[in-house]
Amino acid sequence: MSQPPVLRLRIVFPGHGMVGPGKAELLRRISETGSIAAAGRAMGMSYKRAWQLVDTMNAMFGEPVVISTRGGTKGGGAEVTDTGRAVLDAYAGAVAAAEKASAAEVARMADLLGDMSGGK
Repeated sequence: MSQPPVLRLRIVFPGHGMVGPGKAELLRRISETGSIAAAGRAMGMSYKRAWQLVDTMNAMFGEPVVISTRGGTKGGGAEVTDTGRAVLDAYAGAVAAAEKASAAEVARMADLLGDMSGGK
């Protein structure tokens, strides 16, 4: 196996929504770029879709995860809030714990994989 298996964790909060790798990556990229548009572009996502995901997350939590300012002479921007950073940290912790807890079982499944080189 050339690449190790990847565990993708999605946490569903019934009646509130979900947080998974896509939303976590969007938050991380907004934090890095200071822009919802730039974060979305980096992920191959439309500006509208990136905004929809931010709006969904802002509605999910008791405090906004991202705040934005409109453009103008100084330009607009976006900032991940303390709540957003807490969500990112908690999600990363959950992923790390899940990876650790499932490592043996994932390895067991990987050992059972077939050879796909023959176009199977």
